[in-house]
Amino acid sequence: MAVWDDLVGQDRVIEQLAAAARDADALVTAAAAGSAEEVPGGSADVSAGTSKMTHAWLFTGPPGCGRATSARAFAAALQCVSPDRAIGAAPGCGFCDGCHTTLVGTHADVEIVRTDVLSIGVKETRELVRRAQLSPAGGRWQVIVLEDADRLTEGAGNVLLKAVEEPAPRTVWLLCAPSLEDVLPTIRSRCRSLTMRTPPVAAVADVLVRRDGIDPALAAQVAQATQGHIGRARRLATDERARARRAAVLKMPLRVADMGGCLKAAQELIDAAAEDAKQVAEDVDTKETEELRAALGAAAGTGGRLPRGTAGAMKDLQDRQKRRSTRTQRDTLDLALTDLTGFYRDVLAIQLGSRVALANVDARDTLERVASASRPEGTLRRIEAIGACRQALDRNVAPLLAVEAMAVALRAG
Repeated sequence: MAVWDDLVGQDRVIEQLAAAARDADALVTAAAAGSAEEVPGGSADVSAGTSKMTHAWLFTGPPGCGRATSARAFAAALQCVSPDRAIGAAPGCGFCDGCHTTLVGTHADVEIVRTDVLSIGVKETRELVRRAQLSPAGGRWQVIVLEDADRLTEGAGNVLLKAVEEPAPRTVWLLCAPSLEDVLPTIRSRCRSLTMRTPPVAAVADVLVRRDGIDPALAAQVAQATQGHIGRARRLATDERARARRAAVLKMPLRVADMGGCLKAAQELIDAAAEDAKQVAEDVDTKETEELRAALGAAAGTGGRLPRGTAGAMKDLQDRQKRRSTRTQRDTLDLALTDLTGFYRDVLAIQLGSRVALANVDARDTLERVASASRPEGTLRRIEAIGACRQALDRNVAPLLAVEAMAVALRAG
């Protein structure tokens, strides 16, 4: 299985990355043979534009398109050590030690960075830049995959800019973000941009059946419901609680008939997001805390006293866990708002007599009830209200206040 097999509906991107991986392999081979002194960003071939390989890449595209998957696949192809390359095979076999360790996250020369908090700060970015200056231990490439480049603070972005502007030999930066505008102009101007598309619904359903063993009927339903978002489709197909939460969200338009219903629906949406964050905390926080206490030499058991001078480390961990909980709650809310937007999009399609496929086929009765009780203009205003709520959450408005305002707007239409 080639490393590109996990990329769904991205043929053009695969072609570009495969060509760059071939050129990168040729550069390393030439350098090893003594026929090249430098490689990106110092290779004469790269600077002249004759190579399809470069030192910094920016993967952009809508949520669920597979940005991070593409970056990891490219990193694996750069580290491919398959002997078949000597007879003309393309790098990225998916089976060799270089490909396998990269894909599972254990390769010594591949740093995969993802954050579970709201932002990536200067301290973490400086550590990445320091890592990027090291020579590759395996003799091929030092690869930094930054899956959440859009979460860099302004200060962190300025720290990263210097490293991207003056790259170390054999260091490759792979940045992922929803859009070009989510990255500093000075950074994106120094990266080669790859724009990915939302995968076709049929392709997502096929992947769920083929790789995850999902029942074909369920796979088709969740792929249609998420409109090609691979990660969300897989979660809906495998997590009964996720399906229950989505079903509850889709009932919200029927529950905002009066002010009391608006406030109650908003509170329940917030409570569901908080419960999701609590579940993540229960799964992760206790384990992290016990591991840190053991590393600091605390006595066995949760009540054991910490050695003197280690309270700061525990405080840092607690702050990080609190930030992670906040992000989990925000992500859960955003997911609910996305489902709600899809619901009203279907309502609008029914009202206008459109022939487009409905995303929420399983909620057809509810869709038709809402569609018959309102007009298209009101549906558009409701979609705008959901968008305004998402913007308010991005500006750190209190979640309950933002959702209550949205619920009242949904009632008003």
